[in-house]
Amino acid sequence: MSTVQTSDSRRLDVFAEGPEHAPALLFHHGTPGAAEYYAPLVAAAKAAGFRWISYTRPGNGGSDRSPGRTVADAAVDSATVLDALGAGEFVTAGLSGGGPHALACAALLPSRCAGAVTVGGLAPRTEFVTAGLDWTDGMDQTNVAQFDAAGAGENSLREFIKPFADQIATLDGAGVAGMLGSLVDAPDRAVLTGGYADYIAASFKEATRVGIDGWVDDFLAFVQPWGFALADVQRPVAVWHGSEDRMVAPRHGAFLTEHLPDVRPHLLPGEGHLSLGVGSFAEILAETKAFLD
Repeated sequence: MSTVQTSDSRRLDVFAEGPEHAPALLFHHGTPGAAEYYAPLVAAAKAAGFRWISYTRPGNGGSDRSPGRTVADAAVDSATVLDALGAGEFVTAGLSGGGPHALACAALLPSRCAGAVTVGGLAPRTEFVTAGLDWTDGMDQTNVAQFDAAGAGENSLREFIKPFADQIATLDGAGVAGMLGSLVDAPDRAVLTGGYADYIAASFKEATRVGIDGWVDDFLAFVQPWGFALADVQRPVAVWHGSEDRMVAPRHGAFLTEHLPDVRPHLLPGEGHLSLGVGSFAEILAETKAFLD
């Protein structure tokens, strides 16, 4: 773990592991989340020939807040991190709330980003609404309420998030599934055990260690214009989404598939929000590596 300073003097917590000469896989964590180490994922990425790089988004953990940030701003921070680590061409992947930030890299760093992967990732709210669709339809009511709070403004969102953040303060792996409640279904509960559950708990706790600014800013960014359109993403994107996803409704994966110019869809039956990334990670890595060929 190291710290990278941005051009506006913010600090970003960065984790990197693997040979410096290897192609970079830039991983964008979910919301709430942080660049926590999870040995099986990092080891699999290294075995596939990647250098694993992840940074904690502003306002989470030890990364300084950037008030009013947009999803598009992640491209600037990503480039800053990659520059600091001496990485050139890269591929990127984002889980859940990290998905939009991976798309930002593919849209706004096209000469450098060879391709992107979203796993249970959100589609842009503004484009959903323009298409006459309900962006939260099919989500669990907890997330519907959270996004409604985000739409009502920062104060409303903070009030909604605080009770969940209070639970996270004493969270361990054994309690993750219980805390998430109806947000996770049977496929997700099946993988929320052992080391993976410990990793999710550690990521949640690190994200909220100094407050909930990063969590708040992510959700505010999701419900606002992202700063780019799906049509702007000219690099190839693999879209992985499970039919049993309660956090981010499956129709988000379908919308991305329908509106991204160069897409590889994987809309899988029987998979949840978290189970997909765990069970299919080897296949996701293989597809991601192919972007570099």
